[in-house]
Amino acid sequence: MTTHYTTLHVALPHSPYDILIGESLLDRFAAMLPPSLSKSRKFFICDSNTELYARRIAGESPVFSVSAGEQSKSFSVFQDVLSWLLDHQVDRHSLIVAVGGGVVGDLAGFAAASVMRGVPVVQVPTSLLAMVDSSVGGKTGINMPQGKNLVGAFHQPSMVICDLEVLKTLPERELKAGYAEILKYALLGDSAFFDWLETHGQEVLDLNPEAVSYAVKRSCEMKRDIVVADEKETSGRRALLNLGHTFAHAFEAVMGYDGRLLHGEAVAVGMVCAMELSVRKNLMSAQQVERVVQHLSRLGLKAHLKDLRLPADVQAETLLEIMRGDKKAAEGSINFILMRGIGQAFLTGDVAKDDVIQVLTQ
Repeated sequence: MTTHYTTLHVALPHSPYDILIGESLLDRFAAMLPPSLSKSRKFFICDSNTELYARRIAGESPVFSVSAGEQSKSFSVFQDVLSWLLDHQVDRHSLIVAVGGGVVGDLAGFAAASVMRGVPVVQVPTSLLAMVDSSVGGKTGINMPQGKNLVGAFHQPSMVICDLEVLKTLPERELKAGYAEILKYALLGDSAFFDWLETHGQEVLDLNPEAVSYAVKRSCEMKRDIVVADEKETSGRRALLNLGHTFAHAFEAVMGYDGRLLHGEAVAVGMVCAMELSVRKNLMSAQQVERVVQHLSRLGLKAHLKDLRLPADVQAETLLEIMRGDKKAAEGSINFILMRGIGQAFLTGDVAKDDVIQVLTQ
């Protein structure tokens, strides 16, 4: 069987790797691995939604399945994963394979970064969101009651394998959540990509092969270029990938990571909040924000804070306090990703508290 796929190379100096994007790649998983990893003992980590995929490619290798959902990105589940790996005699020459969405990728990646002080990990993302975002770039971690992804490590994968075939099994809601992260790339740095999404966005959600392949490829290209330029978020450029996330992580925290709010849904509304904040600072026009809101609405994505149905007792001040604990905050001052227009995002700490409150209460 001939398998056609696109290869994107992530040229990091100390940990280069390839991202493979195509169809029917799981059927050739073993053949896809580089020689340095193909003979390693493999440990597969998945969740209850992706266990069938993991067992399909694991052969005789051990498989550990966690509960599907954000609640698995916790210290207790992290400890369970580490105990399982150690019980199965993981060593420095082993390979961990993460088969799942962002939760599995972050959890398994952090386990790979931690056990034996670091073993290789291959990411096999099975959700649209994981393919275009969380599987690429080496950010791993778990959540804390104080906020999302506050404990973790930078641990680059040895390979990322995106089999577009698996997207056909995703619920529509999950596809739309992933689409929000695709839209993020257009808004933060490629207005032409946004123009393309306005025309072809529904085709992406309908999983038209050419459309979804291009959207995943373009998103991964943009993330790759940013990660190579700023691997550990020291120059500020990688922070652009968090467009909308300062708001989104606060929304997720007050909802308790219980599945009522998906990460991509929070990001979509968070990006609109960031744009409204940009309008309040006279950085971009309200017409541009409305263009994005209309695009989200046409595709059936959430666009407004009221769409999230946050608990009635949650106040803007509560959300603001959570934002102060964000990883991009510095000495209590919140850094935001704002926009000077579609495709023109930048990082700034020059944001008045009253403006944020106004955005959160309008």
